[in-house]
Amino acid sequence: MMRLAALLAALLVALAPARALELSAGEKARLSAQFRDWLRREIWPRAHRQGIPRRVFDAALGHVKPIFTLPDLAPPGHPPLPPERRQAEFAAPKRYFNERSIAILAKRGRALAKRHAALLTRIERRFGVPGAIVLAIWARESNYGRAAIRHDAFAILATQAFIGRRKKTFRRELIAALKMVASGAVPLSRMKSSWAGALGQPQFMPGDYLAYAVDVDGDGRRDIWRSVPDVLASIANHLARHGWRRGVPWGVEVRLPKHVPCHLEGPDRGRPLAEWRRMGVRRVNGRPFPASWRKERIFLLTPAGRYGPAFLVSRNFHVIKEYNMSDLYALFIGHLADRIRGRARGPFATRWGDVGHLTRADVARMQRRLERMGHDVGGVDGLPGFRTRRSIGRFEQSRGLPPSCFPTARLKRLLAR
Repeated sequence: MMRLAALLAALLVALAPARALELSAGEKARLSAQFRDWLRREIWPRAHRQGIPRRVFDAALGHVKPIFTLPDLAPPGHPPLPPERRQAEFAAPKRYFNERSIAILAKRGRALAKRHAALLTRIERRFGVPGAIVLAIWARESNYGRAAIRHDAFAILATQAFIGRRKKTFRRELIAALKMVASGAVPLSRMKSSWAGALGQPQFMPGDYLAYAVDVDGDGRRDIWRSVPDVLASIANHLARHGWRRGVPWGVEVRLPKHVPCHLEGPDRGRPLAEWRRMGVRRVNGRPFPASWRKERIFLLTPAGRYGPAFLVSRNFHVIKEYNMSDLYALFIGHLADRIRGRARGPFATRWGDVGHLTRADVARMQRRLERMGHDVGGVDGLPGFRTRRSIGRFEQSRGLPPSCFPTARLKRLLAR
C-alpha cells in the first residue's frame, strides 16, 4: 500500500512546491515588515472598495506571514529563479504517463463510476460533459478527494501577490478569496489550499470558485471541499462554460505517416477530418474515426514529436487545457477517462521514446536560440509546448534533417553550434 500511495503521490505534482529562493534572516525580517505595510496600504483599500468588511480582512490576513519557501518568488533585488532552480527537469512524457499509477487510478475510477452512476448521468445531462472526463480530472487534481490539502490559502495567495512572479494575477485571486469568505459561501476555517493557492477537491483558484462552482446537493452551499456532488458538477460546469461540445470525443491515437510533417500540430492548425484521412492518418486500432468529427475541425497532437504517440484531437481537448494549459495534462485526462470507460485497456499503442537527459534550462536555451532565428516558440519558459515543438520541426527541416519536433540532447548540441 505504501508503494501504491507513493505512485499516486508522484502524479500530484501540482501539490508539491519546487525549489525556493534562499534568503538571509535579515532579508526575511525586512520583507516581513514590508509585507505587513503592503497589506495595510495596498490590499486593504482595494478590498474595501470591493465591499470586504474590515472584520473579514483582519480575520483572514491579520495573522499571516509571507512564506518564503514558495516557488517563483521575485523579491526586490532578487530575480526569479532560473528554470533549472525552479524545476530540475521538465516533465518528459515518458515519466508523466506512469502506467502503474494510471492503472490504479483507472481501477478506482471505474468503481466510483458505478457508485456515482446516477449522479454522473444527471451531471452529463445538465452540462454535456461525460462522467469519465469529470472523474479523470477529480483523480488528477486530488486523487479522488484523498489528497491532503493543508496550506493556509490566504498566506499562499498573499505571499504570491506581494513578491510572486505573477503579482497581478494573485492580487485578483486574493481579493476573490476574501469575497468568498465575506459572502458567507465558505467559512474561513475551510480556506485551505495547495502550495499554488488552489482550493478544494477540484483545485479551483478563488476566481474559478466564484465563476464555476455550483451547488447541486441542495444544501445552499457550493462545497468543493466535502460534497462529492458539488465537486463533480463544478468540474463539469468549468468545462461546459469553456465550450465543451456535447457528444464529441476528445481524441484518438493515430499512426502518423512519415510524409506528414509533425509541425502541422497546434490549436491554430485544425482542418477537416477528411484532409487528415487523405494524408493517410489512421487510428492505431483500425477503427473508424468518431462520426461526430465529420463536421468538426480536427487537430494534430504530437506531445513528444516523433519520439512518442501521435493523436488527432477535437476542440474538447483544448477545453480540457482550459483547466490546465499543459498538453500532457489534457492528454492524461483524456486517456484516463478512456481507461475508466473501458474504451482503452492499457497504455498507448506507440511507446514513448528516450530523448536523453534535459533540464528546463536546456530547453530554455534552445528556445532563445530558435527565437533569435525568427521562430515563434511561444515564450522562453523551458517547457516544450506545441509552438516550441513545431519550431524545432521547422528548424530541423531547414537543415535537411528529418523533423522530430522535440528537444533532444542531439538537438541541444546542434543549436549550440
